[in-house]
Amino acid sequence: MSTGTIRVRTSAPTTRIYEALTTAEGLQTWLAEHVDVDLEQGRFEFWGRYTPDGERGRQKLLSFDDTSVHFSWLLYGTEYTVELGVEQRDGETVIAVAQSPYPNWGLGDEQAEILQTFWPLVLANLVEHVEGRPVFGFCDFTTPEQRFETDIAATPAAIIDALTDPDVFARWFGARMEIEPHVGGRWAMGSFEENEHPAKIIALDEGHFALDFQEGMVASWELKGSEGRTHLTFVQSGFDAGNPPYGAWMGWLSGFADMKRMLELPGWRPMWHSYDIPGLPDGVLVLE
Repeated sequence: MSTGTIRVRTSAPTTRIYEALTTAEGLQTWLAEHVDVDLEQGRFEFWGRYTPDGERGRQKLLSFDDTSVHFSWLLYGTEYTVELGVEQRDGETVIAVAQSPYPNWGLGDEQAEILQTFWPLVLANLVEHVEGRPVFGFCDFTTPEQRFETDIAATPAAIIDALTDPDVFARWFGARMEIEPHVGGRWAMGSFEENEHPAKIIALDEGHFALDFQEGMVASWELKGSEGRTHLTFVQSGFDAGNPPYGAWMGWLSGFADMKRMLELPGWRPMWHSYDIPGLPDGVLVLE
């Protein structure tokens, strides 16, 4: 049985992290809309619009100790086991989530993509929460609309640079990107050689960047700046509303969480520490 592990680094104290992992108040801030948690009574459930297959709680507590909590999760008809915990690695405090089974990289179906990107997004929220910043945002699984707005303490030009410079993009997103930076140019996650169907750039100026993907989906970033701050509106459109691409949506949002941190925090380091994912090709991710 395959296991996938995702780790994020944080400067927060271990006690604050453990409280966020194991209390209803903490979990409801960064993980889910509804929570019913009492470890001593054997309860660890979460559900609601920010949880896939979230009409009700589908988790059962398996075990816990002073650094981690271990539970099962019946999701899309498959029972998964998940462990959330705190580790110390090379002098850093790391929050890790390990899930088994874990879909192989590149499967391409929507449920697999959701399983691969749900945890990065909520872990990004967790890092913000334990470090005393507002959580970044959630995916709403009850609506096909995919629109997200946030304010960033940076200029529109700095954000466009973060989106279109491959070296800067790799730092905050943790993956390689190749681009022909002009309207009509190609854009590909990874490289053009690896991606047979790159997106087409349909807008690129200081206030707007947009990509048209082969399947008809459009990703659009609109930027309105004032006095060194920018209001970012990110929208995905052009997809089948009966089968929204929640996996891709959460992948982008989790990346934007660290882009905002990169542009706002002095001494920033990427929150992404390491990914151990079945079938992940060498060189796809670029992690510090």
